[in-house]
Amino acid sequence: MPDPHSKDQPTEQAVMAHLGAATRAESLREMAHALGLRHAGRRALKKIIGRLLRRHEIEEVQNGRYALAGKKVEESLSRRVEVKHPEAGASGHGLRQTKRAGGTPAVQQRRDPNVITGRVVTHRDGYGFVLPDEPVPGMEGDLFIGRDALGDAMHGDRVQARIERRGIRMDRGQRVGRAEGRIIRVVKRAHETVVGEFHYDLRPYGRERGNYVIPFDTRIKQEIVIPPGEERVASGKPAETEGAVQRIAELEGAVVNVEITRFPGGGLGAAGRVIEILGRTGDIGVDTEIIIRKHHLPHEFPEEVVEEAGQAPQEVASGEWSVAREDFRKLPIVTIDGETAKDFDDAVHVEKLANGHYELQVHIADVADRKSTRSALDREARVRGTSVYFPNRAVPMLPEALSNGICSLNPKVDRLVMSAVMEMDAHGKMVGARFTPGVIRSVERMTYTNVNKVLEGDAEMCKRYAALVERFQLMKEPPQIPSRRVLDRFVATRA
Repeated sequence: MPDPHSKDQPTEQAVMAHLGAATRAESLREMAHALGLRHAGRRALKKIIGRLLRRHEIEEVQNGRYALAGKKVEESLSRRVEVKHPEAGASGHGLRQTKRAGGTPAVQQRRDPNVITGRVVTHRDGYGFVLPDEPVPGMEGDLFIGRDALGDAMHGDRVQARIERRGIRMDRGQRVGRAEGRIIRVVKRAHETVVGEFHYDLRPYGRERGNYVIPFDTRIKQEIVIPPGEERVASGKPAETEGAVQRIAELEGAVVNVEITRFPGGGLGAAGRVIEILGRTGDIGVDTEIIIRKHHLPHEFPEEVVEEAGQAPQEVASGEWSVAREDFRKLPIVTIDGETAKDFDDAVHVEKLANGHYELQVHIADVADRKSTRSALDREARVRGTSVYFPNRAVPMLPEALSNGICSLNPKVDRLVMSAVMEMDAHGKMVGARFTPGVIRSVERMTYTNVNKVLEGDAEMCKRYAALVERFQLMKEPPQIPSRRVLDRFVATRA
């Protein structure tokens, strides 16, 4: 029961906190009763509700009943099911008929053509744009969102927004051009983690912002509050306690990855906990780690995926192929990569044909043959889609046991491939091509540097790779035939 002696001084924060904890939409009377308000307090509550409605922080989900904007609540009077009105037609702007659980029609509502769904992209200066999921009639391009209309949305979130001002130019009887609007709710959050720079604030948590992290992505305008005890050292051990303040000296100014435990909403800012300490700005390799986490690249494999990869065979056994394959193992095929490369996923071969044309073969490691569909390994590979390369490291699509093992075109061992065999005339024009599953045995692991030295006539390199010199010379004979760099570009941009 509410306290009859409670002070009649409701605040916006108290109302927002109450609606955030509510399991259903509430009327003014129910809110006043729960907050212990009487007389002047109830009049003040009505004004607060009006202000929150105008700022789109709450919404009227039923006649005289309110909830946080976008919050899913139970209907208080009866369970209702929305169905499309049979007279609405095929257009998306018809009536929606609402039925109670017993099937009795209750009320008809018209879909609001000014409410759109899309992804919000913010600018470091504070404003943003909503990229609609589908074209919006009468609106050109994206929906502009002013800095005061972003609400609690963060860069990348999927949101619902209301068009508040259409374009100012008339075209064929329709008002078109850049439209402006306001975000009314967040549909799905884009960031479970944020990477940024950690700072201490020794003022008591709860009165001021407390410890906080400033995101490196300047489009994320919200600082992430780190409550005391939610920071960790690199080893994972909790911070040492000094009185009422937990502080780790090496954390001030450190680059950290933060898991968001509370998104902005209800008048409260974002909060989180430190899950990784990456180092300091300027340290070697830290910039790469920032990019990986900023773009949420999956850089660690689940344990079940690692175990599954470890059980894979490390050699190709004759006859184990799942499809018929063309045998290229007798040809002097080579891989060409950088000096620091550890996995080799493409190989090439060039030879001159009797008709004066040239045959170019490009062989790509057939990693799909190494994993069954619906396996943990297959699911993880689909999520990653590709390997991502940085100057000092790579984020592989497959675990190292596969990417550097049986799925790598290592020299002098059999490997399964998908092959593109192309015929080119003397001017470098392709006159024929075919694609086939294949098996190869690379004769040499070449580097760009050594291939260039062979092409330049370096005596030591020509002696070392004497059996391959003629093949490398064919790559630039005549000049119109694609050189090593063109071949490499073809391989790098393959589908």
